[in-house]
Amino acid sequence: MDWFKQHHQRHAFRQPDVPSGAPPPEWAPAVEQSFTYGLQNEASNESYEEALDFCERHPVESSTILPSRTVADIDSNGCSEWRIQSHDSSPGIVVHNSDRKGGLSQIRSRVGCPDTCLLSNLPIVAGQYHFPNDGGVYFEITVNKMTDPSKGGVIAIGTTCRPYPSWRLPGWNRLSAGLHLDDFHKFFEDPEGGRPCFPLGSPPITSVVGHTIGCGYSFSTGAMFFTIDGQRLPDAFTGIYLQNRSGIDVYAAVGVSGECDVSVNFGGMSFKWLEGNEWRWRVDRQVRKLGDDVGEQEELPAYSAC
Repeated sequence: MDWFKQHHQRHAFRQPDVPSGAPPPEWAPAVEQSFTYGLQNEASNESYEEALDFCERHPVESSTILPSRTVADIDSNGCSEWRIQSHDSSPGIVVHNSDRKGGLSQIRSRVGCPDTCLLSNLPIVAGQYHFPNDGGVYFEITVNKMTDPSKGGVIAIGTTCRPYPSWRLPGWNRLSAGLHLDDFHKFFEDPEGGRPCFPLGSPPITSVVGHTIGCGYSFSTGAMFFTIDGQRLPDAFTGIYLQNRSGIDVYAAVGVSGECDVSVNFGGMSFKWLEGNEWRWRVDRQVRKLGDDVGEQEELPAYSAC
């Protein structure tokens, strides 16, 4: 906790003022030094070239309105409807989504598992729906196990649009952002070594096992931030996903490599970052109101435990 107090005294978080009617800020590279190579693990050139080819052949999906059945389920179950999806191209990974109320998504990967990116079943930023002027969306992962980074272990948390090359970690390709926990470098559309999340020193934890890492996104500023055990870090990026945001859907993304065990919480259980438990940061808030209804007063749902 002492590290966080000292860090925030030097770099206190301030939400920038956004004048009404002003155009959204454009994304710009972070000021930290950019690395050509990661500190721990590197993807192959072949992986990079295949990802470029994949993105050329598969354009970004346009935003869509959720099926009425899905909306009804969200009305009934809230944030518990969000979960991590598995896919057939990742035989070395098992995803278990609890059917119990408030259940978590559990990701387990085997020894030797290659870089793999898993996405949420539903968007956490939905282009066809109303963007409130406050808050945003937030989710957390808890690391139960991760192979030592020196032996190829990586876990990453972030966001991306569909389709995304499943063999690439979050943040490496188009419209994707991520924090990689092997070296605490942050990435946005950055296929190289990323930028340090802690440019003034070492991360406050030497191992991520047993710790909870969160990812948040602000609707008004397009800022993405991360948390460690409930403590919010300075913004990692600002101005992302604001250009043509009504035309895209953004999904939660969790990346793994090597033997890992990760629990993903979309709000079914209480967050370590206490502010994330407020309604204005819930993933099920935005999709309760279509974008065409901006002129109407936003209604809060009746209280129910997720």
